[in-house]
Amino acid sequence: MRIEADRKLDFADVLIRPKRSGLKSRSEVELRRTFKTPHAKIEISGVPVIAANMDRVGTLKMAAALAGHEMFTALHKHYSIPELKQAKISGDFSFITFGIEDMNKIDAVMDELKDREANKICLDVANGYTETFVDFIRDVRKHHPKKIIMAGNVATADMTEALILAGADIVKVGIGPGSACMTRAMTGVGYPQLSSIIECADAAHGLGGLMCADGGCRMPGDVAKAFGAGADFVMLGGMLAGHTENVPEEDLKNLSKNDNMIEYYGMSSEEAMNKYSGGIAKHRASEGRVVKVEYKGDVKDTVRDILGGIRSACTYVGASRLKELSKRTTFVIKSAV
Repeated sequence: MRIEADRKLDFADVLIRPKRSGLKSRSEVELRRTFKTPHAKIEISGVPVIAANMDRVGTLKMAAALAGHEMFTALHKHYSIPELKQAKISGDFSFITFGIEDMNKIDAVMDELKDREANKICLDVANGYTETFVDFIRDVRKHHPKKIIMAGNVATADMTEALILAGADIVKVGIGPGSACMTRAMTGVGYPQLSSIIECADAAHGLGGLMCADGGCRMPGDVAKAFGAGADFVMLGGMLAGHTENVPEEDLKNLSKNDNMIEYYGMSSEEAMNKYSGGIAKHRASEGRVVKVEYKGDVKDTVRDILGGIRSACTYVGASRLKELSKRTTFVIKSAV
């Protein structure tokens, strides 16, 4: 046993210090970015906010809505090939999600979607620290050398480097910070998300890789802090839950003035395991929970608030492009310990 005495920080622990700015309006800020991927050797362009691969967030309807804003969606992994083909997904802005599964499934799905120019794979596991997962990334890279691979989750610099060296273009960072995640409570394992972003972004960029901050953002200012800390992409779950695009039509019809709450849940929750795995296996426990949020209507208004908050943060520090935000960010710790 050992103890690390250095203080680690979450979003709530800091504020971004304002600086002189020559910008006259938020409208001057460019949020769109273009990245060159280290392994696929192709570019990925857009507003680097990603809807999380949860089945009440990363839906086909959400992907269609966010693509209109040049934002990304990691589709949840439980869609069938016919559903994906019928939806005519945008290859530019959609990641197709898989767990540690038979490689034949990934090959089959990506082959069926090649006419849609689907070239983005998301490999998602709760614990990205296993050698099995590292080996799996390596195998997927061999099978799909020209596909963009986003993989996670991890929370420390050493494993960020390991996943990039194994073949990941983008490493998904965050263990336990999400509003529907119970990993920290159930296992005692985790890492304060802001410090995790800072350390993992540094590690990823040192190898020419990219990093996606996954979890812990509860308001637009947190998204700005994540970008300020060095994240290339920010993945959102709870902030994009509870919208028209998240839930089946039948659930929307059942909403009323007295009961207008929408449920979403972590993909390691009892709810998700009952739905997709026939219940909780004897060797494990639920590490997610069901969360109820008030119905928010169409996602476009939430998108406006999120992107508006990021633009405003950029104007406060004089960043005319989102790319400049991390270079111009100084965090102020709210209270010393």
